[in-house]
Amino acid sequence: MQGAVAPRPIAFVSSIDLNGNVNLSPFSFFNMFSMNPPILIFSPSRRVRDNSTKHTLQNVLEVPEVVINIASFSMVEQTSLASCDFPKGTNEFIKAGFTPVASQKVKPPRVSESPVSFECKVNQVIPLGTEGGAGNLVICEVLLMHIKDEVLDEEGRINPHKLDAVARMGQDYYCRASGENVFVVPKPNEKVGIGMDQIPEKIRNSKILTGNDLGRLGNIETLPGQQEIKQLQSEKSWKDAAAKGEIELHRLAQRYLKEGRVENAWKVLL
Repeated sequence: MQGAVAPRPIAFVSSIDLNGNVNLSPFSFFNMFSMNPPILIFSPSRRVRDNSTKHTLQNVLEVPEVVINIASFSMVEQTSLASCDFPKGTNEFIKAGFTPVASQKVKPPRVSESPVSFECKVNQVIPLGTEGGAGNLVICEVLLMHIKDEVLDEEGRINPHKLDAVARMGQDYYCRASGENVFVVPKPNEKVGIGMDQIPEKIRNSKILTGNDLGRLGNIETLPGQQEIKQLQSEKSWKDAAAKGEIELHRLAQRYLKEGRVENAWKVLL
């Protein structure tokens, strides 16, 4: 199941116990579940080998505050090192070589090296079972968010290539969310696409176009008109493809789709 439900973002969680001992540990059972209020949930599972609970879970039951730090590629090996089963009371900031920074609203420190950190209060802990492997949902409400300027684009939004986050997969596999691994799929939030059922059967049964290609074609709101199609037919690229037949026209449309030029793809196909 862990291999199939992947990749999973990593919550690099700093917590503290009643005696002031700091703990730092990564958890890949993690995600965002609400924007207003801003809610993050991670789950420290009971150990399979002996059914014991992790120090992070013990800490949040004593001091219901955490900092959830995002792990980037530049710190993934250190993050993994922090997951070692050190004795209780061990400071993983020291063991894994991270720099603690005092938080403003919660007791646990945040990780200086992390590109984004969330100071959170723990609203609730929900046990999901009593046997080894059972999770414990730690429901966290974000009080303050720290974002490094270097991961922002010109409009002040987080750039995934600059964030360079890592995600957990099955076994010892990880995933890097940047570079060629990041791609764009236009969201049909405001406009309603025509749907794949409205694509002519001859195009749907193409030997060249893939399911992803057809999905992108079906996401267009309106088809181009005959005048627009005729304008494209005057271009050399269309003439060259048309001279070689339907398959080459479909290949040209596919190239346009890869470039994000959906209307041009439709003009070629129509």
